[in-house]
Amino acid sequence: MSFSEVISKNIRFYEEQVAGLIHSRFKEYEDRIAVGIAGEGSDCFGYDDLLSRDHDFGTGVCLWVTDEDMRKFGYTLSIAYNELADSVERKYYTDRMRQRRGVMRIHDFYSNILRIDCDTENCEMTEQQWFSLDHSCLKTAVNGAVFRDDLGKFTAFRNLLLGYYPERVWKVRIAEQLHDYSANLQVNYGRCMARKDTVAAEICRIQGIKAAMELFFLLKREYPPYYKWTFRALKDMDTAGAFSGAIRKLADTKCSPEAWEGVTYNPESLNYKDKLTPLIEETASLIAEMLVSSKLTEKQVPYLEVYVNEVLNGITEETIL
Repeated sequence: MSFSEVISKNIRFYEEQVAGLIHSRFKEYEDRIAVGIAGEGSDCFGYDDLLSRDHDFGTGVCLWVTDEDMRKFGYTLSIAYNELADSVERKYYTDRMRQRRGVMRIHDFYSNILRIDCDTENCEMTEQQWFSLDHSCLKTAVNGAVFRDDLGKFTAFRNLLLGYYPERVWKVRIAEQLHDYSANLQVNYGRCMARKDTVAAEICRIQGIKAAMELFFLLKREYPPYYKWTFRALKDMDTAGAFSGAIRKLADTKCSPEAWEGVTYNPESLNYKDKLTPLIEETASLIAEMLVSSKLTEKQVPYLEVYVNEVLNGITEETIL
């Protein structure tokens, strides 16, 4: 099911069922209830398919209220919504979906997803909090769509997150992933293969792929979704297909022990007998092109570790802590 189909389905449920309930029983608070779908679940990304029906599937909406309004009318609203949701005949509506829809505090929604105590009242995030966040939880916090928010408090914090990382946080995260890609695929992979440790080499390959994908999203200033959807989201964004194609090749090409027979590791000489080596360098070159496009460097070399200090130029250690 596409994202637009998911949104349309849930908007219809809101307009035909939930809006009437709120208007008839909670009219005086109608303009204080934000409504939409967002958060955990493949449906909020538009990634629902037949497999989703075993856990994350069903029609329902989120009703977000302030702490004060939860005390004032939220619990009564929650009972009324759950009764309505249970009364509507739907073929698929899983227990997990019930937990992810319904009435919830704005503060709790963001804090539970980001795993920090979010200041949704003042709509602020400290640099330390930004550094503590995982990429995918941020995407989970801002996915989906908001149908109504007269009060504006839910949308205000959502817009803060959509504004992306502060500049220094952004650069530190880029530097971290540049180092991870280079260390795993441009250094340690070859060292592991020379030692005939294919298990460690495969871990390097996977860690390098993960770093490459995170760099793609960082340099596009977008948050990646949960790891099982990262490549799908990357393909959707990569309209030219070069980067996603390179990642696919890295994922499909296993290490070649035979290519390392009798080979002594030399950091100054790449082993092109290993089919992964040119793919590693091709992907690194694509990342270097994106660094240039993002105006983080003017040079373009395939060894990504050389960019780390350049990206971090002017950033103090206190900033990173």
